[in-house]
Amino acid sequence: MASDSPLAGRTAIVTGASRGIGRAIALHLASLGANLVINYSSNSTEAELVAAEINASSPTQPRATAIRANISIAADVKALFDHAEKVFDKTPHIIVNNAGISDSNCPTIENTPESEWDKIFNVNAKGTFLCCQEAAKRLVRGGGGRIINFSSSLVGSNLTGYGAYTASKAAVEALTRVLAKELKGTGITANCVAPGPIATELFFAGKSEEDVKRVVGMCPMGRLGETTDVAPVVGFLATDAAEWVNGQVVRVNGGYV
Repeated sequence: MASDSPLAGRTAIVTGASRGIGRAIALHLASLGANLVINYSSNSTEAELVAAEINASSPTQPRATAIRANISIAADVKALFDHAEKVFDKTPHIIVNNAGISDSNCPTIENTPESEWDKIFNVNAKGTFLCCQEAAKRLVRGGGGRIINFSSSLVGSNLTGYGAYTASKAAVEALTRVLAKELKGTGITANCVAPGPIATELFFAGKSEEDVKRVVGMCPMGRLGETTDVAPVVGFLATDAAEWVNGQVVRVNGGYV
């Protein structure tokens, strides 16, 4: 019989966990028994609220901590892992590389400023690379180690206006597949979750009501996804039940693509 707390005693680091999909993932992993490291880049208040919500269920032994780290800086990523080990006194099992940015102006490739391209790749691609690099060195080996990266279903739909973002996420997918092979023998799996349109602040930024309706019309389910549609998929990939899923990109999009 499956345990109600399959991640009990394990530590999970979730980047970009103060809001949106990251917040939902952190709460879901906590519900599965994991200890959580809530990473944020700027909004400490929201990150602390997520940690407080998790800790409310375990007042005598806190199970969540919040820490600021810029994932595009190697020293910050190392400090993120150091913090996880120090607070919970054990080697982490799981990292969810959820943090990401996009350009709400949705420029064509022709009109994308070089600085914007660099900014997006710095967080989405380089940030994921640095977190994966540290995870490959420091996650638990021998079973239960999980690297869960985040791509986007835009890699499949190739919508115009998202050239830099889509390219950065395609890089994450390639990185994940190679990493899964390189981790042979460690017991650490590497997979990628690629959500479709999800009702988050990142999705709504820069979109008109008509834009949103058009996107909804592209989905066979007739609605935007919710963060709670994505979190359980990550939860499954984080457990021992997903050991045979490795080097895969899982699209969570309601049939959008």
